Amino acid sequence: MSAVGTGTKPVGAMELGDHLALIFDNDEERRSIMAAYARDGVAAGHKVIYISDGVRAGDVLGWLLAEHETTGPARHGAPEGAAVDLAAAMEDGHFVVRTAEETFLASGRFDPSESLQLMATEIDIALVQGYSGVRIAGEARFSLRRWPGTHQHGDFERMLDEVFMTTDLKAMAICQFDRRWFEGGRLADVEAAHMGRVRANDYYDDGTLQISPLFSPPGARVSGVIDAATRPAAASVLESIKTRTGLLCLDLEGLEACDPDGLRMLTGADRPARDRGLLLRGVPAEVHAGLRAEGLDGAPGVSIERAAG
Repeated sequence: MSAVGTGTKPVGAMELGDHLALIFDNDEERRSIMAAYARDGVAAGHKVIYISDGVRAGDVLGWLLAEHETTGPARHGAPEGAAVDLAAAMEDGHFVVRTAEETFLASGRFDPSESLQLMATEIDIALVQGYSGVRIAGEARFSLRRWPGTHQHGDFERMLDEVFMTTDLKAMAICQFDRRWFEGGRLADVEAAHMGRVRANDYYDDGTLQISPLFSPPGARVSGVIDAATRPAAASVLESIKTRTGLLCLDLEGLEACDPDGLRMLTGADRPARDRGLLLRGVPAEVHAGLRAEGLDGAPGVSIERAAG
């Protein structure tokens, strides 16, 4: 059993025994996380079970496959996720999609204990079939449909979390909550019934420099230090990030230091044509002073928003 604790965990770092919440309001962010989760599971020899509701069951595969067309590069040092064929995995039963209704309302009403038992049976069968673990991803919007018994969904999450916390379970789970549908108080309650949150994988993280995806607005969050040692990796990531809006946002609030060559690299990011724009958001005072010293604070097409305070 893994202990995640509070906070967030990259989806690529999840382990058997994890029960995490995905609280989202951006569909591309959600799809990026779910696609990585499914592909990593197939690659690891896990059976992947996706319980759908908001996304129709017949559309889930196509929805996941579209992820590589709309997001940035694979995380540094990781194999390219597209090498895993989810369509083939679905054909051989390695990746399965079920509706929330057939999963949770088999007896005509939602019963937390019955649902836990069915899930435990599913895991046991998968292990007997030779899978090394089970990955479950469930959309929780069904709990808002007023189906019989769905008012007990919070109890189900707490019971499920207790099972994951106290059992050496060869399974992991992500429960998905769309904050556009769930009000704040309920989100706080369901988050408390999980070990933590899951987030998208970093594009790069070597302990000195971390570059993470932004989805709304599209871009990246850059934290740490950009210098001669980390600049090549930063340049590689920024060069590979593509946006469809004509505007790229780089959140620099966590950027502690950046050398002059790094500043020039940042202000030139993703602007191959005049119709491209760049927003540098949350720029720290020292980084802003460096931009001024290099004459980059007025670069064409670059907007700078300084960090508060």
